[in-house]
Amino acid sequence: MSAGVEGRFEGALGAFRLDADFRLEPEGITALSGPSGAGKTTLLRCIAGLIRLPGRLYVDGEVWQDERRFLPTHRRPVGVVFQEAALLAHLNVKDNLLYGARRAGGQGGVDDVVELLGLAPLMGRGVGALSGGERQRVALGRALLTRPKLVLLDEPLSSLDAGAKAEILPYLERLHRTLKVPALYISHDASEIARLADHLLLMRAGQVTPGGPVRRIADQLAGLTAEERDGLALAALRAGLSPHA
Repeated sequence: MSAGVEGRFEGALGAFRLDADFRLEPEGITALSGPSGAGKTTLLRCIAGLIRLPGRLYVDGEVWQDERRFLPTHRRPVGVVFQEAALLAHLNVKDNLLYGARRAGGQGGVDDVVELLGLAPLMGRGVGALSGGERQRVALGRALLTRPKLVLLDEPLSSLDAGAKAEILPYLERLHRTLKVPALYISHDASEIARLADHLLLMRAGQVTPGGPVRRIADQLAGLTAEERDGLALAALRAGLSPHA
């Protein structure tokens, strides 16, 4: 077992079959993209321990799942951010963040996360008074304060309008520059992937294939003619990846 994340899950959920073998680098953001119904969220939930299918999962040399061991979700040091923020409605922003910190056994790092995500003006607010982008920043801060060894983000911008996306993307870029653990970022949006990800995995019909380093893919695209890029954009649409510029 090496540093980073190595996993394989194989099994059926109703009519859907997952047969996914994957690896994430020890640091940086890996984007996972593919058409709707490909199994992206199912794979993420297997990694988080929310779904149990036969397989193996090693994170930073630790066994989270194999033939003999299955670490339940509450014992996995993983930070998860879903499409909807799922904040605790009866707590204000500060207490939502502290809830995450207490899961890690203390309150260390709160000030750093507040600064990183620009949360200081929001600390006394109830979650009902937050915009969509603000809610996702709080959810991300709470996830980071659990001191995760792995961060999972399931289309965290998909429910936001264009203005809210523009508001939160700079904070995600800042996180990208500072994150020292692996992260898996599910997205259909090519522009998000280009801005935030280091590596790309593609998923179709329950299977994962490596797409390669995002920078190398971008460099290759830069050398194509307009006609060639249009052809790839059409292929991306057919594959379920939004080729937004």
